[in-house]
Amino acid sequence: MNGAFVRSESGRSYEIVDASGTFVANVARASRKDVRDAVVAARAAQAKWWAATAYNRGQVLYRLAEMAESRRDELRDHVALAEASEAVAAVARAIDRVVWYAGWTDKIAQVYGSTNPVAGPFFNFSHPTPSGVVAVLAHPTSFEGLIDQVMAPLAAGNTVVVVASERHPTPAVLLGELSVTADFPPGVLNVLTGSLDELAPVVCAHEDVDGVDLSGVDDALLGELRSLSAESIKRVVRAGFASDADSLRRLRTFIETTTVWHTVGQ
Repeated sequence: MNGAFVRSESGRSYEIVDASGTFVANVARASRKDVRDAVVAARAAQAKWWAATAYNRGQVLYRLAEMAESRRDELRDHVALAEASEAVAAVARAIDRVVWYAGWTDKIAQVYGSTNPVAGPFFNFSHPTPSGVVAVLAHPTSFEGLIDQVMAPLAAGNTVVVVASERHPTPAVLLGELSVTADFPPGVLNVLTGSLDELAPVVCAHEDVDGVDLSGVDDALLGELRSLSAESIKRVVRAGFASDADSLRRLRTFIETTTVWHTVGQ
């Protein structure tokens, strides 16, 4: 949180075990106060992250991919605890997705912006801007899915608060660690571990969260979380992870469009 590894405000933790029931780690059990602190950190960092050039944001994401590549074996071990699929291939695809999103940072304005024809001595431009602070409820078993959920809003200039998978949080924690060593400004990516039932309603009801990715939520919680998000008119996405179209939908969901008029000079 905010570029540092902090204890839960409540001091609580819980155990993570592997498929055989063997102890893996103790992780912090975040509280409502931790959610609020993470959102404050993300809000404070968002203006600086967006003020950076698109090229610079892309280089930061590329650096994250390089850091992940250098720790590929460690990532594989953590992903293997969470996924039934081949972990080596899953990590390779996830790193490729980071590179894919890094390449989008300086293309968003070209693809989603426009110069609009008007009848008069004016220029009219539509310019994509980030929604602000985006909350991500992480995919419970897919590291590649988590990468899609996190990288799409980051590439668009948003800051992110992640609620990690409750049963398999260590890949998300490792992603947070990588982001610190990849020169992410503090507060751009914040990772919370704990109970989804406890944290998700607080995140979705928080009035300073501008968007939420519910793709990692099952149908039992979905209706309640959508209703809580609607109360503060958040942008909500629930997309798949199978195609570039799903990734582009995430990218577009957390972009606003600002239109600017400017007189034509003589």
